[in-house]
Amino acid sequence: MTQTATLTPAPLNWTPELFLGDARMDDTHEEFVTLLNQLLATPADQQLPLYRAFIDHTVEHFAQEERWMLATGFSADNCHADEHATILETMQAVVQHSEQGDTELITRMAEALAEWFPLHATSKDAGLAQHLKNVGFDSGTERVVGNQASGLQVKR
Repeated sequence: MTQTATLTPAPLNWTPELFLGDARMDDTHEEFVTLLNQLLATPADQQLPLYRAFIDHTVEHFAQEERWMLATGFSADNCHADEHATILETMQAVVQHSEQGDTELITRMAEALAEWFPLHATSKDAGLAQHLKNVGFDSGTERVVGNQASGLQVKR
């Protein structure tokens, strides 16, 4: 009889390349990576509650960035927001399949997100971070501080 070893998926390392220079965005991204790694380290049959919390975080994470995009005139029909919508839709579908007994799907989704996130952060999110800096947007207060005359402000 052959035993099959259960391998723990490799975590996503938080690297200096993932720091984008916006403290609130960086904190949110670091929390995303931490939650993703907790999920990857959890046995498949125990992941669903953590995965739901991870989805909640991701919904707010993406909504936060999209508020900032709208508040600062970032293109309303941009592929960044479209990518967020696709990821969230896929994450929700994984919940449905997991509830029906596919206990390995959350791990596969987490592995896919660990592969996806660094490129998303260093391209799309880096572009947003630069845009926020260019327009003088303070993500902590969610106000434009570098150009008071513009009157840009996020409405919650």
